[in-house]
Amino acid sequence: MRVLIAEDEKDLNNILVQKLQSEGYSIDSCFNGQEAIDLIDTVEYDVIILDIMMPKVDGYSVLSHIRNLGKNTPVLFLTAKDSISDKVKGLDSGANDYLVKPFSLLELSARIRSLIRNSFNAMSKVLTAEDLSMDCASHIVKRGEKTINLSAKEYSLLEYLMLNKGILLSRKKIEDHIWNLDYEGGTNVVDVYISYLRKKIDDGYNIKLIHTVHGQGYILKGEKSS
Repeated sequence: MRVLIAEDEKDLNNILVQKLQSEGYSIDSCFNGQEAIDLIDTVEYDVIILDIMMPKVDGYSVLSHIRNLGKNTPVLFLTAKDSISDKVKGLDSGANDYLVKPFSLLELSARIRSLIRNSFNAMSKVLTAEDLSMDCASHIVKRGEKTINLSAKEYSLLEYLMLNKGILLSRKKIEDHIWNLDYEGGTNVVDVYISYLRKKIDDGYNIKLIHTVHGQGYILKGEKSS
């Protein structure tokens, strides 16, 4: 899943980028509100993390811009202010969640997972498709009783497919959500990683889960092989 971090404290920004990348998220980051607006205008994010007090444009104004665009992207505010009135202002402005500095990175990760589940109407932390299960907290993936080991990028791609179970996803939509602006790989990157996933979750099983719709993209659904 693709996340934007807008935080002007460079050390904290770098820590957040490293932490979330290690969990398989695709991260874009910036250090002021105007940069955040420029990115939001061109990229579709799954979660946006905003510091409230940023140079050029503050977090409240960035959030207002997001909502004025008609985007319902989950927004998590980071702030050093911990008064009830500040929290109420942030939530009433359209933020989905609020963390006061200093905060636990584990708590941040849990809140991001919760925001993503809510945005896809996934009520449980365990995603399922036929006998495939994915625990979004522990990152354990199983087909039946067999544990499947995935790279961070494979996990991220499978998570996106499972959150969109039964929905046809174009290659571009997948690429835009799973790879960030720094990506310089080949144009067939989605096809390559879909191939990796198929070998790990479909090979040897009668019911195939990842399907190609030629010329359109991919869809995850249960279907017996002929």
